[in-house]
Amino acid sequence: MNFDFHGHPPSALILAAGRGERMRPLTDTCPKPLLAVRGQPLLLWQVQALLRAGVRHIVINTAWLSEQIPAFFLPYRQPDGQYVLPIHEQADAPRTLCTLLFSDEQADFGGALETAGGIARALPLLCPPQRSGDFWVVAGDVFTPEWTFAPAAVARFRASKALAHLWLVPNPAHHPRGDFGISPEGLAVDGRTAPPDMVCYTYSTIGLYRHTLFAPPWCDIPAGNPQGQAAPLAPVLRQAMHQGHISAERYNGAWTDVGTPERWAQLNATG
Repeated sequence: MNFDFHGHPPSALILAAGRGERMRPLTDTCPKPLLAVRGQPLLLWQVQALLRAGVRHIVINTAWLSEQIPAFFLPYRQPDGQYVLPIHEQADAPRTLCTLLFSDEQADFGGALETAGGIARALPLLCPPQRSGDFWVVAGDVFTPEWTFAPAAVARFRASKALAHLWLVPNPAHHPRGDFGISPEGLAVDGRTAPPDMVCYTYSTIGLYRHTLFAPPWCDIPAGNPQGQAAPLAPVLRQAMHQGHISAERYNGAWTDVGTPERWAQLNATG
């Protein structure tokens, strides 16, 4: 398969640090991204989609029951520290070599750093000097079986001036007001200040980011987050959004925020 990134392939960060309070008691003994959906952990669906798209440098941040996630991938680890992972859910799927790194917020700071804090902490792993300064971010607890981390989307993002590009989805029943709108120019609009007639959508937790979004004036946490500052992502996005630096588009494929035991059970019942 040909992956035309017009440069170095991007890295990717999979967010997997949350406690999953609404998923209890399922998450009392298992991190939510390791809960099985249709035969394999949620987290593995995201890893495989990234591998199929040519991404070979993946970082996973962890906190709650953080030791379980590296342990899950241990059978795939090679003597040199690289990983050989299947690219599909089928048992006989082809395998490919990749770098898999873990940002353990529990071990480093005693708990999760929220989304912006976790991204800042992982930046040195995501964007070392030999790699490009852009990367995918995706939550490890959403189920998106049709999604592709398309190289063409990376090329468009790199050709733009945006600091981030977000994919938005139709609002689920549990989040009816949405988060952001989309202007006629393709810019993300803060739903709190959007015009009354603008339709707002829910952030899918899938996006392309430049490392410069996590630096002043947008974010005051130093790269690597040495103090372990916990900070949400939404204020960072909204600040840059108000200056026209965040683009967005709507995604209409299957998407589920696996946020409750009921949603998890329904996915497995319909698979």
